[in-house]
Amino acid sequence: MAALTRIGNEHLSVGVSPLGAETQYLRDSNGRDWLWNGDADWWTGRSPLLFPIVGAAPQDQIAVGDFTATMAKHGFARKSQFTLVEASDTACTHQLTDSDETRAIYPFAFALRLTHQLAGHALTVTAEVENRSDSDMPFGFGFHPAFRWPLPGSSGAHQVVLDNGAEPSLYRLNSDGLLVDTPLPSPFVAGELTLVAGLFEADAMIFPTGAGTGLTLQSGSGPKLRFTWDGLPNLALWQKPGAPYICLEPWHGTAATSTSGPQLTDRPHGVLLPAGQSQSFAFTVDIENDGAR
Repeated sequence: MAALTRIGNEHLSVGVSPLGAETQYLRDSNGRDWLWNGDADWWTGRSPLLFPIVGAAPQDQIAVGDFTATMAKHGFARKSQFTLVEASDTACTHQLTDSDETRAIYPFAFALRLTHQLAGHALTVTAEVENRSDSDMPFGFGFHPAFRWPLPGSSGAHQVVLDNGAEPSLYRLNSDGLLVDTPLPSPFVAGELTLVAGLFEADAMIFPTGAGTGLTLQSGSGPKLRFTWDGLPNLALWQKPGAPYICLEPWHGTAATSTSGPQLTDRPHGVLLPAGQSQSFAFTVDIENDGAR
């Protein structure tokens, strides 16, 4: 495995792999890990990037106009080698650009830059997608960080509490991983959802609209995890049932619907980025360590 890029300050330390520009650990000054460790008995992911699609395509087939190709769930960025282009004590930037291999399945010239930045008790991860083609570029983008559940130093039931106090409608995936475009009653009550493993027996819980831009993951005692996001209108929660992690996933784009075809432009909430333009997406995780600052 290639060497990690390591950044840190007096409160937090972070390691980033060039494979997928994926965060490998988020550790506080007490040595406690907040990010899932990728134990293969449960799930090898830790914080993969989802690009240029989020979720599945019908029979793994995507299309852009007359161009068609096979593309696996969540796209290719998470399994691609990024290049470290900038680093300091508290920040690093990795970049992926198009290649013969990517253009064979995604016919665009692009750059995807991923920056990890520490400030105090918070880590901000920012992605910038640049369209280097001469035509509009359709894509989806998502973050998929997995945090330890229970949180370090916490006990008892955990809750996800939405900042906006909303009760967004729930959507589910079918057996092929495609979005069933039928809203279900919200599992949130006045913005609060108590987490239990049974919630994920039917795979991810998806909230295409209404979840806002921030939440708190907490229990009755111990530290809290504040999680906010920018430029990403969709939210998903996921856990492999029984696993000791919870994924907090802000997206711009979802899986294709169960009734749609392979065209990328038909996928819900996708981005259509004009030639020569860039678009950024970000999340921040703030460790509220027993309220002590």
